[in-house]
Formats: sequence, structure tokens, C-alpha cells
Amino acid sequence: MDEIDKKLLKSTQDGIPIVSEPFKQIAKELALPEEEVLRRLDNLLKDGVIRRFGASIGHRAIGITANAMCTWNVPEEKVETVGAIMAGFPEVTHCYERPRFPDWRFNLFTMIHAYSRDECEKIAREISIATGIKDYRILFSEREFKKTGVRL
Repeated sequence: MDEIDKKLLKSTQDGIPIVSEPFKQIAKELALPEEEVLRRLDNLLKDGVIRRFGASIGHRAIGITANAMCTWNVPEEKVETVGAIMAGFPEVTHCYERPRFPDWRFNLFTMIHAYSRDECEKIAREISIATGIKDYRILFSEREFKKTGVRL
């Protein structure tokens, strides 16, 4: 990584500009051609310096204020199939397997975002019906923590 890469990372670490051509604006601020900015970002991704480049929507700002982590007790041989069904629900933003513990039998976790707690519960019931998994627990978020990436 050279100094230009470091400047590029610093200019994008808090997000890219919300304009029609964000990389052109970044290129202008760094006095680089847009193609070089894109090439450098691509190389940083390929080299593993950047893990991913994605968008994040502030769901609370658009009224989605109920968040529930649903934990599911899924037979090991069904985790892949059941996980695919669960992940297919548009309200599910995360779906992942975790190890079981002696005092925690749940091994599949889904994050559900909705407009109300009742709606989260309804979606969990629909997931239960769609998968046949009846042993689950819903854990509601009490507050939201600010998410930030690695900083230079």
C-alpha cells in the first residue's frame, strides 16, 4: 500500500458521497483519474486490504425500529436447507450458524427487521411454518450500537 492508497482509504472509510458519480468525486478530491481510483479500490479488495464494499441503510431512519434475533434449534443435517429458506425471507438480513453450548441449544440465528415487535413475531411464525422448525426463541434489540469499520 502506498500513500495514495492510504489517502483513498481515508477518503472512503466513512462512506462514499451520495451523488450520481461518487468515484468521480473521490477522484477529483484526490487529483486522480476516476479509472485509477476504481483500479486501486479493486486491487485493495483483491489483496484483502478491503474485505467488502457495500451499502448500509439506516433502518431506524426509515421507520424500521423493531429488530429481533431469532435463534433456532435446527438438526445438523438440515442446517443448509433450512438456512437457505430462512435467508430467503426479505425481512431477514443475516442468517448464520453458530455452535451449540450446554446451556444454549440453538444453532441457527436470523436477524429480522420490521416496523413492530408484533410484526417480528409474525415473521418468526411464518419462518417456523415454512421450515418446520418449532423450537425457537426471539430476542429483541433494546438499543442500536453504532457500526463502524476499521479506521486508518
